[in-house]
Amino acid sequence: MSVNMNGVGYAPAVRTVQPVRQETPAETAEAKVEQKQVDSYEPGSDKVSYKPDAELVNQLKADLEQQKSRFLTSVKDMLTKQGIQVAQGEGIWKQIAGGNFEVDGETQAAAKEAIADGGYWSAEKTSERFIKYAKALTGGDPAKAEAMREAFRKGYKEAEKAWGGQLPELAQKTYDATMKLFDEWAQEAD
Repeated sequence: MSVNMNGVGYAPAVRTVQPVRQETPAETAEAKVEQKQVDSYEPGSDKVSYKPDAELVNQLKADLEQQKSRFLTSVKDMLTKQGIQVAQGEGIWKQIAGGNFEVDGETQAAAKEAIADGGYWSAEKTSERFIKYAKALTGGDPAKAEAMREAFRKGYKEAEKAWGGQLPELAQKTYDATMKLFDEWAQEAD
């Protein structure tokens, strides 16, 4: 005897196996921001309290340091292969800004991927990280958005000093995107 279950709303189960992919620290930190509510309601009160998320701040810092280290190692290796003595400390930023070197194809391809839409160093992703970091520091309190915006402006000016002048176009796009996100965050207070 055979039973046709398809006719009564049943379908044969199809199982697909997806490859397992390791999440990067950035993806883990980003997912945590999306999942975790950093503010809380106090019973008997009309107030929301905001609490900094030190764990998320540390995750974001660690991810940034890892990405920055990877970038600087790549640049230093490229310069060293060309017989160029690599500047130490903050001086490497001025050395990069000077542009007195050749960029090999592999390094160029990796850089293009990193700054392309959706890439780790793209204006969109970098501005999102700035805001996530600011929200983690303040517990997401929109009343503190302006203070964090001012800190961001100050940091941008410091980056210009380290660079030795006006930052590249990507940095300006990141600045503009970040300012827009600060505007959106500040409006949450309304």
